[in-house]
Amino acid sequence: MANSYFQFKQFTIHQDQCAMKVCTDACILGAWFAAKVPDYFNILDIGSGTGLLMMMLAQQSEAEIHGIEIDLAAFKQLKENVAQNGWRERLRVFPGDARTYSFPRKYNFIISNPPFFENDLASASDEEQIAKHSKLLKLEELVQTIDDNLDSQGSFGVLLPYHRWAYFHELATRQGFHLVENLFVKQTPKHPSFRSILHYSRHKENFAPEYELIIQKEEGGYTDDFIELLKGYYLYL
Repeated sequence: MANSYFQFKQFTIHQDQCAMKVCTDACILGAWFAAKVPDYFNILDIGSGTGLLMMMLAQQSEAEIHGIEIDLAAFKQLKENVAQNGWRERLRVFPGDARTYSFPRKYNFIISNPPFFENDLASASDEEQIAKHSKLLKLEELVQTIDDNLDSQGSFGVLLPYHRWAYFHELATRQGFHLVENLFVKQTPKHPSFRSILHYSRHKENFAPEYELIIQKEEGGYTDDFIELLKGYYLYL
């Protein structure tokens, strides 16, 4: 059974009411973009869950960050989590469906760790299906929702299974977005990539680099790159 909370260096995530718990790949997503977000940005987190991404970004910037969560139990916990830290004045959360919600502004940056097991085995509970599977928010709808709520100079970041990134790239390109960078994540040097973190902009980039992050060394323990990325967050790094 997952712990009811996850303690970071500067904040705590309570997660007993959320189907999706704190996981390593979501932490990588938050840390990867936290260093890239200017202080003046307005940010939207689509499918905030526990509020993990909101707080990881808030820790590293002065940005105003909004989040939306469709599951009411998760939203209740989201509100509690974002209220228990030093950045709560810059954090605002909404209950509802991002596809139809009328947000108070257009955003400079949008981040999402979406439900992505679209055609895989479904989870047992409705809450898990919403959190883990594209039951309510399909990737096509995610791209459209981002387009609707991103300003004319904006960019966005998303976490996907490795095998879905090419399909998502096709959707994003068709919508007029341009790839800025792509981070492939491996568990160990011997494992294949299992996650892709994608960064898109409305403006065409001359070069879109690909990076690779390996979480653990073959002999055990975190890699230096992983430690460098997460050391501002994980307690024991």
